[in-house]
Amino acid sequence: MTITNEQVAGRAFLRPLYADTYFPDHVVDKGRAILLRLCERIEAEQPSELAALYVLTQAATEEFNLLEAEFEAAGSEIETVAREEIAEDFAFVAKAYGFADADVEELIATREW
Repeated sequence: MTITNEQVAGRAFLRPLYADTYFPDHVVDKGRAILLRLCERIEAEQPSELAALYVLTQAATEEFNLLEAEFEAAGSEIETVAREEIAEDFAFVAKAYGFADADVEELIATREW
């Protein structure tokens, strides 16, 4: 599926992580893919209320939970810089799809990182 939201299509997700050699690009690529799949799901399912959006974002957050092991295997981890960047991208996605009042902590409530 092609992302139709122009803001999202033009976004370089997780850019600061790519710029930091501590975070291996091949693992960051998987994180970027999680965020893009989230956007595709939002466009496909078109949630009309925050509760429905939170279901989608929390499922994507659980994918990041699984990705933590890959970061660790590559000698990295989802630490402060990564946590903040991931959370910022989740907030961006919510706003881009019309949910400016979304609570960032609720968007990623299922996180283990």
